[in-house]
Amino acid sequence: MIAECVPNFSEGRDLALVDRIAAAVPTSMLLDRTSDPDHNRSVLTFAGEPAAVADAAFEAVRAAVAALDLRSHHGVHPRIGVADVVPLVPVAGITMEHCVELARSVGRQIWEELEVPVFFYEAAALRPECVRLENVRRLAMADTLAPDLGTGRHPSAGACVVGARKFLIAWNIDLDTADVNVAKAIAGRIRESGGGLAGVKALGLMLKSSGVAQVSMNLVDFERTPMWVVFAEVERLARELGVGVRGSELIGMLPRAALDACRDRDLKWMNLAAGSVLEARLQCGDAGGTG
Repeated sequence: MIAECVPNFSEGRDLALVDRIAAAVPTSMLLDRTSDPDHNRSVLTFAGEPAAVADAAFEAVRAAVAALDLRSHHGVHPRIGVADVVPLVPVAGITMEHCVELARSVGRQIWEELEVPVFFYEAAALRPECVRLENVRRLAMADTLAPDLGTGRHPSAGACVVGARKFLIAWNIDLDTADVNVAKAIAGRIRESGGGLAGVKALGLMLKSSGVAQVSMNLVDFERTPMWVVFAEVERLARELGVGVRGSELIGMLPRAALDACRDRDLKWMNLAAGSVLEARLQCGDAGGTG
């Protein structure tokens, strides 16, 4: 049985701090590590035997709570905690129901041992309003949604959203403009909740480090809406608004099937590598971060 965990931490600038969090995950399990200074966010990808993955997830959260302070955090990506999102994902020989059990166990441990309040989302959600991550974040940031475990917020670590979900592709498309309103307009047109593309969640953000606007996306069902379809639509909408597309950036990893569906399509990749494909890393047993 193989489960995957892809936790998102609210630090992407001080890589020494990210090192401390990544060190909590056994090197034999760590497949990828990505940090972004504009988002001020880092994503770890690790996989292995389910119980070991759950243990590593908790230890990474423990390290983040010890290392990071949300009160001094600034970045363009919304967040409610230093260990912002901790999803468990079934990969092989494990059911979603098993991942739900793992997520709830990790969540209980986070609250009981670290005193960080926990929200459960996606398949692990205990309330219908918590199924969608963006809804949890919006309501939690407005202080209109109580945690599932605990009360209030940890003074320095905030809260943590823990769940079980299908494979998700985190993907950004940089535009050839410094006007963030263009990115926001495109994001509003393509996201499913706005009547756009199925399985697409999107935000328009400004990257100060490069002076460009970005459409930042989560693709939650790449089989229904392949990546090339999303890219083509972003490119079309950008062209309508008089701007071009600089390139696209993968955050973390993607399944081989998602890449195969884009064969002979130019997605203007800026960082795609052989090690970005989940199955390739699992088969070769390679470990360690990519930086």
